[in-house]
Amino acid sequence: MRAPRCLDNIDDLDIVEWIQAGDRVTWGQACSEPLSLTGALLDQRAAIGGCEVFIGLGAQATIRPEHTDWLEVLSYTGAGPNAALSRAGLLNVLPSHYSDYPRLITSGRLPVDVVLLQLAPADQFGRYSLSLGDEWLSAALESARTVIAEVNHQAPWTHSRTLTDSDLDVLVHTSHPPVEFVRRHPGEVERRIAENVRELVQDGATLQVGLGTLPDAILGALQEHRDLGIHSGAIGDSAVTLVEAGVITNARKSTDRGQIVTGALMGTRRLFTFAKHNPLLQIRDTRYTHDPERLAMQTRFTAINSAFEVDLTGQVNAEVASGHYVGAVGGSIDFLRGAARAPDGVPIVALQARAGDQPRIVASLSGPVSTPRADAAIVVTEFGVADLRGMNLRRRQTAMVALAHPDDREALERAIAASGPSPRLRSRQSGRAHVDRDNA
Repeated sequence: MRAPRCLDNIDDLDIVEWIQAGDRVTWGQACSEPLSLTGALLDQRAAIGGCEVFIGLGAQATIRPEHTDWLEVLSYTGAGPNAALSRAGLLNVLPSHYSDYPRLITSGRLPVDVVLLQLAPADQFGRYSLSLGDEWLSAALESARTVIAEVNHQAPWTHSRTLTDSDLDVLVHTSHPPVEFVRRHPGEVERRIAENVRELVQDGATLQVGLGTLPDAILGALQEHRDLGIHSGAIGDSAVTLVEAGVITNARKSTDRGQIVTGALMGTRRLFTFAKHNPLLQIRDTRYTHDPERLAMQTRFTAINSAFEVDLTGQVNAEVASGHYVGAVGGSIDFLRGAARAPDGVPIVALQARAGDQPRIVASLSGPVSTPRADAAIVVTEFGVADLRGMNLRRRQTAMVALAHPDDREALERAIAASGPSPRLRSRQSGRAHVDRDNA
């Protein structure tokens, strides 16, 4: 049984001893980031001689363009602080489904050499908790050469994966508030979309909700619902509000009944306090939170995700806006497919009809297809709801035009007309031409 090297001061950590040139290093995203360790990595990056970091969504701009002199940056997302790296051409994007990352890591296709962790202090049994997030970290721990842990005495002990001294190579004691993930308050448009989504959510549903202002608005519109459950990639403070209001009870979940299941906590101190030693909140790795079979087992599983654009056939772009990679493939398709297959499941894509003066219901996408039209969902904007499931392409076009901003509908109608007559009309025209030739 190995014993870690224990340090009482982050300044005593010579990170060059543990990270080699060319290594790939990863750590938890958002509130799970071990700030003292990532700070030490940045300070000593030149001495390392260059390495690659695999990162997620930051709650603060830890890695900035100037740090790429010695760091290669790889991420699944260009959102948040990563947007500055993306716009500067300094972000390498890995466009895979979120459910794939653990398998990519453990298979060696995305090998991780060093894991940096933020842990909560050990309990009476000597078990450290992963505290605010797991996601791909469990997979990385199974294959990494080196594990460096920051035991943050202000990080909450949660019901997540636990580690002991024998799992660690280096242990550094710190004490600072975990970084908080703060969102802006929803505006009038977000609230109108939330009202439309609210009508699609059944009492007793199990929810997966994405991150951002719109998802927060949607949760805020569910105050009159009863016995909702949560099984989501991440949760924020809005979930605590609904628990305290008696809306979220998890009492009717098909699996993990009575418990919230999530991969990460992305919120403020209020969320962290709620999570501390709370057995009704389980933080699991991506292999559990995004497992397609598990999702399909949840009766009334309702997946609510957002997008940059949806075209008239139901294709979704959640990755590129204004020519820059500022989104992600993420877990949207994992959850949308899970909801589509679950008994009474409800797959939802919600978005504003416009971003400023730019249409978001479009004739053709300006970026990649993140979710194909074969995985058609219920699309919601402030102007209404279109359930594309079972619709042919012509009917989808009509339904999607109605969701667009009124000032954009004429252009969309022209685009439909320019695409040619419907298959039925073409068939009739072809038939008439055949008859005319026969009678000539």
